[in-house]
Amino acid sequence: MIEHLHPRIIENKDWATALFVLTFAVVAMTKSAYETRFSEFSKLIFSDKYAKIYRDNSHMKSSFTVGLFFVQVISFAFFIQLSMNIFGYAAKTDWILFIQIATFLLYFILAKYLIEKIVATSFNIDDFVELFNLQKVTYRTYIGVLILPINAILFYYDNIPTIVPLVIIGISLCISLYSYFISIKTYQNAIIGKLFYFILYLCALEIAPYYFLYYWITKGSA
Repeated sequence: MIEHLHPRIIENKDWATALFVLTFAVVAMTKSAYETRFSEFSKLIFSDKYAKIYRDNSHMKSSFTVGLFFVQVISFAFFIQLSMNIFGYAAKTDWILFIQIATFLLYFILAKYLIEKIVATSFNIDDFVELFNLQKVTYRTYIGVLILPINAILFYYDNIPTIVPLVIIGISLCISLYSYFISIKTYQNAIIGKLFYFILYLCALEIAPYYFLYYWITKGSA
């Protein structure tokens, strides 16, 4: 009797391994090149010293910020795909989906930044928005670097409880809210002087985009 042999499908994880190695290497090189700055950056959740020292908008385009921005995009893209996998919406080894998510994140962040620049110019609050953006980028990057090793663990383990990504999202939201508090505290004099424009800015560019993004994702998965 001839047995019917079914080929075993092996998931390709090499692309993810290469990306993890690359992103960890970028973090290591950044730490080596900016040892003091990275040390203060790593304490961001416990102290606002980093935010006070590196508050000049010239730091927005430094190699430190650009290198960790790359890490941030890769880390968030992995987390989104892993969360979709844990909730049963996608395969974590689908590299095409990963590219789509990473590309969407990159365009979303850059488009939002450009729109913020246009709105800031219209409201005549360019300097404040530049500083505010630097604060947001700093804390968002911190979250990305923080969850990078967690992503690596989640990727190579199966049967992850759904509570895990929810806890990570909750902690990330708390850090984001904390970053807004620090920003408002740091730039309270500038905010008070242009409070009306600041409220419009928050509603139009800090709340609305994420609301519509959430609506689009939940509607698409319904």
